[in-house]
Parts: sequence; structure tokens; C-alpha cells
Amino acid sequence: MTSAEAVPLDFRSDTVTHPDDAMRRAMASAEVGDNVIDIDPTIRELEERVANVLGMPAALWTPTGTMANLIALSVHLKRGDRFLAPKDAHVLNNELGSAAWLAGGMPYALEHDAGPGRPKAETLVKAIGPRGGPYYTLRTTLLCLENTHNAAGGAIIPPHEHAQLLATARQAGLRVHLDGARIWHAAAALGLPTAALTVGVDTVSACFSKGLGAPVGSVVAGSEAFVATARRMRQMLGGGVRQGGVLAAAALVALDRIGELTEDHDKAQRLADGLAELGWEAEPPETNIVLARVADVSVTLESLAAVGVLALPMGGKVRFVTHRDLSVADVDEALTRIKAGGHP
Repeated sequence: MTSAEAVPLDFRSDTVTHPDDAMRRAMASAEVGDNVIDIDPTIRELEERVANVLGMPAALWTPTGTMANLIALSVHLKRGDRFLAPKDAHVLNNELGSAAWLAGGMPYALEHDAGPGRPKAETLVKAIGPRGGPYYTLRTTLLCLENTHNAAGGAIIPPHEHAQLLATARQAGLRVHLDGARIWHAAAALGLPTAALTVGVDTVSACFSKGLGAPVGSVVAGSEAFVATARRMRQMLGGGVRQGGVLAAAALVALDRIGELTEDHDKAQRLADGLAELGWEAEPPETNIVLARVADVSVTLESLAAVGVLALPMGGKVRFVTHRDLSVADVDEALTRIKAGGHP
């Protein structure tokens, strides 16, 4: 078989997975209802269960992670409020400016001076600035964290640094939203309950289609009062699905698979080690994302595609993401193909 005929190995994202037979059976047999008029019973079951997993009083299912984050920011921010987030955070770079356009917030990026994807507490203090000031100065009211940080290569915020950043934000009177699209990955890598990584936050979002194999769906969690307001905001944004239990059933199956994510982390490490042996400048992964620095990203992606290895650009680097639909043998096959023709 030539490289042109080879079955593509898809490392573009951990969202390219397909529901397996067990997940499809759960979807097919899901008990459903109208989630706008009432609350779909399977969505209710998911929301109650995931609230407990995340250590929050209540949770709300949403069709997408972008909607989950937008709901949180829309509830937390008043028009013109400034919010802080680590540089290249998803809410800054990958949500089409909705935080500013729809939530009305003024974004400010924090440097990653404590490590990939996270600022030092002192950097946060400096960014917040002195409290008070003339009426025409910006009000900083919200800190958005991201764990794991996608653009930083799936980087984890360690619990002790999370606590320091939370304490700093609280001392300045800021609310805190955690974009936990891949928080399951951080929990699995650290060997901790997911709730251990949400301590102190006002709200958290999480995604069921990133790594866990569900086809659709995210959640935003917080207080019961927050979720009541968030439910109205979801309806405003067009998220009032009807028999959504079909999708929630997949998410319930996905929640049972958090522990399996360490297999994807091992595959990412295997890929990074193999790329390094081939002369690539691949960064050691903390979870399931491998970033590689190359001379020309576009040319490299074309070379990879020519040998049936699919990847995406990320921050001037090539991004590979391992997932449950790629086996260890697939990783080895990808390295074989790259050695033959997918040079950086």
C-alpha cells in the first residue's frame, strides 16, 4: 500500500472519535423528554451526576463548550468589565470574540511565567492593579483559568498553584471561571478526583466530546442560583434542545471513561519520544497533546498528510492529539510513516 492509499491516522483532535457500540446502545435506549418544557430525564440524571463529579452544587448541559463558557462569562460580567485569562486561552483565541461581543467583557492576557498555561500569582496581582480609582477606569471582575491549557500543549495547573491563583483572585474581589474542557485529562494525569481541581471556583465548564468519546455535549456548573440564570441564558443562545437525553446518554457513558485517559497520555508520550528520535523538536506532553516546533508549519502539515498522518497547526507549531480511536500500534505506524516521508 502506498502512502497515498494508506488509511489516514487522525491526530487533529480528540474530538474526531466515534461513539462505540456501548455508547450507541445507551443513546438508542435513552429515556427522553422535552428539555425545554420540562427537563429531559436523562439530561437531569447527567446534570446531577456531573455536578457531583465536578464538586459543584448544580450543573447545566449545553450543546458545546463555547456555549458553556459564554454562558458563564455572560452571567459573571457586566458590559465593559475586564476579565483576565492566560495567554492563548480558548476564551481568548478560539471562541470568535464572543466573550467581548456577546458577554461584553474586555479581555486581558496573562503571561505563562509560572509554566505552560499558567501565570504566577504575582503576575495576577500586577494585572489586577490597585482597587478603586476614578469612575472611568476599567473594572477587573473575573479571572478565567484553563485546565488543561490546550494551546500550551495540554498543560496542567497543579492544585497548589490553582489554590494560589484562587486566593489571589478572591483577595481582589474577583470571581473565577474555570474552562475545564479537558479537566478530565488533568484529573487522570494527577490521579486525583476531578472535584479536587475545581476547589474555590464560581463556575466550571467541561466537555464530553474531548477524549471521552461522546459525539456532542458540554456542561457548565456552579451554584443553584447560577444554573437557574444560566438556563435562561442557554435558551437565549439557542441551546434549548428538546429530546437531548439521546446525547446525554452518551455523556453518561463517557463519564465512566475518565480513568482510561491515562492510556492516551501514554500514547502521547510514546509519540513525542518517537518524534524526538526522528529529530523533531517535540515538547514533552503532560497529557494527550504533543506540540512540535518546525521550520515551516504549512509545509510540514502537507508532508504529513501525504503519508496519511493528519495534524493541525497550533501557535506556530504542529499539534498532534492522541485519543481513544488511535491505538499504540497506530502511533507506531504514524512514526514509521513520518520517518519515511513526513519530515519537519
